[in-house]
Amino acid sequence: MRLLAGLLAFCGSLAAQLTPEQKELNTASFEKVWTTIRDKHWQKNPGGLDWQAIHDEFRPKIDHAETNDQARALIREMLGRLKQTHFAVFAANVYEDVGAVSMGDGSSGIDVRVIDDRAVVTNVDPGSPADKAGVKPGWVVVSVDTKELAPAIQKLKADPAIHEIALERAVLARLTGPMGGTIQVTFLKGLDAGLTVMDLPLAAPRGQVAKFGNLPPTHVWTETKRLGNTGYIRFNMFLDLVHVMASFSDTVNSCLKQCDGLIIDLRGNPGGIGGMALGMAGFFLDKPDQKLGTMYLRETSLKFVVNPRPEVFMGPVAILVDGTSASTSEIFAGGLKDLGRARIFGTRTAAAALPSVIEKLPNGDGFQYAMANYISDGGQTLEGNGVAPDVEIKLTREALLAGHDPVEDAALEWIKKQRSPQ
Repeated sequence: MRLLAGLLAFCGSLAAQLTPEQKELNTASFEKVWTTIRDKHWQKNPGGLDWQAIHDEFRPKIDHAETNDQARALIREMLGRLKQTHFAVFAANVYEDVGAVSMGDGSSGIDVRVIDDRAVVTNVDPGSPADKAGVKPGWVVVSVDTKELAPAIQKLKADPAIHEIALERAVLARLTGPMGGTIQVTFLKGLDAGLTVMDLPLAAPRGQVAKFGNLPPTHVWTETKRLGNTGYIRFNMFLDLVHVMASFSDTVNSCLKQCDGLIIDLRGNPGGIGGMALGMAGFFLDKPDQKLGTMYLRETSLKFVVNPRPEVFMGPVAILVDGTSASTSEIFAGGLKDLGRARIFGTRTAAAALPSVIEKLPNGDGFQYAMANYISDGGQTLEGNGVAPDVEIKLTREALLAGHDPVEDAALEWIKKQRSPQ
């Protein structure tokens, strides 16, 4: 038995060892990671380190790595020297679930969040195929086209390099596809209900098509309403400047003398044009030369200075965020929080104040890196840290099934207290 066990272990070690070609791919991957940081990091000496010395230290170790796991661990160790987040390497099979998954042109109209390791419907777009089929918030998406989501979610969550926004995107991508096509979705409806299978058509996504720079055409929408005497606005991206800013302006102006407060819902908003945050912040600041923060790049720095509007709303402002609020959403929320003009509700933001890039390495692994840093006016480094809510409230499936949004409810309660006589 001992001899058999030894033979199996020996054969296993042989199988795990790399061919010369695989070693070359790992070396090329190491060089790509090292060179990218050397050329694109916002500091000329990344992390205050002698980056060439780091290369000379790790390159021989990479050359002697006998398995992909060893090579990956060494690259991760090198990245760890930076002591900065959003620099990560993850295994090829994980990259296939994140970097290689793209959104389709057609949408089912379902928005989800991963709650307790399950894909839970949080919103259904009005008039969408899912809405017409009767899909409700709180339902669990069990599988799409017979492929269960739980194994993919578990695999992605097991990798510390995968942040919530990448996890959500990977799940949402499975609910899209070619326009005019159909996806088969299996739902768990109620707490004690059985499974329900629905064939959902894929239609045009909600909103209007917006283009900006080299970004692909994106559907952008806004949603405004009154919650009692509180104004509410939600928009999915800081894009389509003309329409989004007009909607934002109309909402704020309608509240100048009539609203108890204003809720700005940035949950699920991955960011967009940074300048729009400045324009929106001007509705809530009555003093000039205040800034949301500063962006630091390799050759320059950009100060996000706000110019007040002729008329400003000085009532209570609540901003709703979660782990999929990123980039400009974080700059806007973090800046107004530091300036004392907004209270933040929800969960910590994506910690991706600046767009990070995910690229495929020669050996098939994924490599994520950031190219700039951002520090809020209060001295908070948002990249890698995110915006911490003043009031942490998490969505629950039970609340969604009951038709409640606990984050929104908490913001409304706070606004009510601010306006009540003391």
